[in-house]
Amino acid sequence: MNHPPPWYKQFWPWFLLGILGLSIVVSTIFLVVSITSFDGMVEDNYYKHGMAINERLEQDDHAKALNMVAELRIDDLTGGVVVVLDGEARPERLLLELIFPTQGERDQRVVLEHVRDGHYAGQLPHALQYRWYVHLAPDTSDPEWRLRGEIELPRQAPLTLSADSESA
Repeated sequence: MNHPPPWYKQFWPWFLLGILGLSIVVSTIFLVVSITSFDGMVEDNYYKHGMAINERLEQDDHAKALNMVAELRIDDLTGGVVVVLDGEARPERLLLELIFPTQGERDQRVVLEHVRDGHYAGQLPHALQYRWYVHLAPDTSDPEWRLRGEIELPRQAPLTLSADSESA
């Protein structure tokens, strides 16, 4: 009479237990990663965020009413920034925000000083690459207007920002 071997000497119970054990280990790893990493994409105050969107749209409309147009040049080697601003508003300083689409820690903010006749100059800490969203506004706590667009760096030709553009 031939008896089957005990269960612990057979292949299938250990195979099934191995799959269960592996799923527990992988789900634990995913749980730890999801708890310890922060993606920064969740907005905790939706009403406040919605009101800010309306305020930004008003800034775009005001820039259109003032006929604001800017020509932006960024030097590929030095990171020097020059803006030529046309329109009815000429603040003493401009704030240029270069926003990286996927990684907020790479965003750049540059204050541009008025040099002469609508020309503004500033300096980035280093030359940039890849695609960026561009926001240009007066350097005040509550800017009246803003211009926006997108730029792919490095770029030889100037980027024209106007209130009529629908980019960014």
